[in-house]
Amino acid sequence: MEVATQVLSDVRGQASPRGQSSPVVRTAGPSAVRARPLPDATVGGARAAEELRLTRTGFARAVQLGIVRAGPPAPGGAARYARAELERVRSAEGFPDALRERVETVAGAEAAGAVLGISPGRFTRLARCGHITPVGYRINRYRVVVWLYLAVELREFAGREAGMLRGSAPPADRELLAAKADLRPRKWRGRHVGLLLRRTADPWERAAVLASVLPEEELRQAVPDPAERILLAALAPPPPYGHPQIPAAAAVALRLLRAEPPDEAHWYRTSLEFALTGARGQSKSTGERGPT
Repeated sequence: MEVATQVLSDVRGQASPRGQSSPVVRTAGPSAVRARPLPDATVGGARAAEELRLTRTGFARAVQLGIVRAGPPAPGGAARYARAELERVRSAEGFPDALRERVETVAGAEAAGAVLGISPGRFTRLARCGHITPVGYRINRYRVVVWLYLAVELREFAGREAGMLRGSAPPADRELLAAKADLRPRKWRGRHVGLLLRRTADPWERAAVLASVLPEEELRQAVPDPAERILLAALAPPPPYGHPQIPAAAAVALRLLRAEPPDEAHWYRTSLEFALTGARGQSKSTGERGPT
């Protein structure tokens, strides 16, 4: 337990220093002239969104998709973004319109169907059967999940799968619909986990991502050591942007974050056990991070 606590301190304590005091230029005379402050090497999320000409929601989507990479966090844990990274994004061809197109989302079957030129009912069928993967969600005032889709992916789907926009459903889809299957939560979780794993190479942080989608009982069975579970919980990623704060809506959204189907939970559990093998091996060989 003490080891896990120390490790957590090491993990969360690594942050880049705040901006240094302004340099002073001394002249030959008795007076000193204070030079203009150098620009900060990193900026916060609001400033980064402004410099990339995105809304806060659009910027959060760009970070989620890995289009914009966060730098080391501030001492308080808030995300920071290097000016060099912002310049890299700004220098891309077609900025800022091309960037805005990459993060544009539409909400719900009616808006998504309009992008594809099909009815909301046909779009819902395509999404439920797993042909189109949501990029996010929100919970409306009726506590109903409203799925979000990338507009650029919908247009790509229309060009790639034009045949699926017309005619009757294929046999595999009819079987899924008869079984009342809905693959949207599963497909979203797969995308969510994949994007989080791309952000880090640290074995304990990768294990924490996988652990975060397992139901509690599955996690206890996969990780019987309480100290390891404490560490994984401390390293767990925060809920995705837009996750509701109101308890009733948050309870609905929480179900989306957990892999409840047995075969899906088994896949994540197996992946977690494999990841933990590597993480424990690193701890033994380097003495850094994680219970030993």
